[in-house]
Amino acid sequence: MRRASIMVFVSAALLASAPPLTAPALAAPAVAATQSRLSDAFKLFAEQTDGTVGVAVQAIGGKEMATLNAGTTFPMASTFKIAVAGKIFERIDKGELTLDQMVTVDPKLLVGSYGMAIQTPHPGIALSVYNLLEFMITQSDNTSTDVLVQLAGGPAGVTAWLRGQGISGQRVDGDTAHLIYRAMGIENPSLPTFKENVEAAYKADPTMRSRGPNIPFNADPRDASTPEAMVQLLLRIHSGKAMSAKSTKTLIEIMERCRTGEKRLKGLLPSDTVVAHKTGTLNSVANDVGIITLPNGKQFAIAVFVKGDTKGKDVQDKVIADIARVAYDHFLTVN
Repeated sequence: MRRASIMVFVSAALLASAPPLTAPALAAPAVAATQSRLSDAFKLFAEQTDGTVGVAVQAIGGKEMATLNAGTTFPMASTFKIAVAGKIFERIDKGELTLDQMVTVDPKLLVGSYGMAIQTPHPGIALSVYNLLEFMITQSDNTSTDVLVQLAGGPAGVTAWLRGQGISGQRVDGDTAHLIYRAMGIENPSLPTFKENVEAAYKADPTMRSRGPNIPFNADPRDASTPEAMVQLLLRIHSGKAMSAKSTKTLIEIMERCRTGEKRLKGLLPSDTVVAHKTGTLNSVANDVGIITLPNGKQFAIAVFVKGDTKGKDVQDKVIADIARVAYDHFLTVN
């Protein structure tokens, strides 16, 4: 496809980005865009970053998936927490756990992030499974995640759940503490807590704070997913095949309350757009994945991964927002 044609398509999408959006505002060629043309638009937006971008989108109930860099694995960062939630809800559906079951949080599990590590720094924490799920998804709280990973049977239990759902392009190999250790290049952490291990690493190597992308980490198949595997997981959950109807509803509602990544998938969408999503951020990695509901009630699943970027958060966010917007306009106007 010629670059000029791509620019006509992209320009139409961007002109339509000013809310409120009450009717299809795209030019006729964009309305009739093929999956291939949509992928070409993703590629053009990806040129804003010096990293690698992976994308997969598919309409709910549709059969075709538009992709960019399909088959390439990307570090999931905190988007792996969707799979953790899936395994927890499986245990709830089996009667092995309940949402109101109280769980004592071992202070040694406190992992740096906005959440328990900051808000409850003292011993004496106990939360329900429901609150742990809420904090893990809506605030991306790492401590809540690692408590739930233990309840899920460890990383192996989460990956086994993925395989049981027919998802082969995604795997979970560690909790968030060990995921962050690998991203930072901390080998064999030996101190009792996450905070102590990170502080010791910074003291031993002050340059660690300003390093560029961790190339080996970005290429590592551990704790990684292809874009299409993530969309397959989202579609599986939305369809009700991954868990009971009650659990499906609860998980999607929690994802709709996600507070992180306001400038990513949501960034260029009308302010009243319902987005059930989960972000992930780690070093040069920026991700956002979820299900977007259109004004006409139609929905689509989307996963956007960025790795190896050196231009910074604003560029990463804009790439994700632009891709989400052009997908939104495509599905809004396609029959």
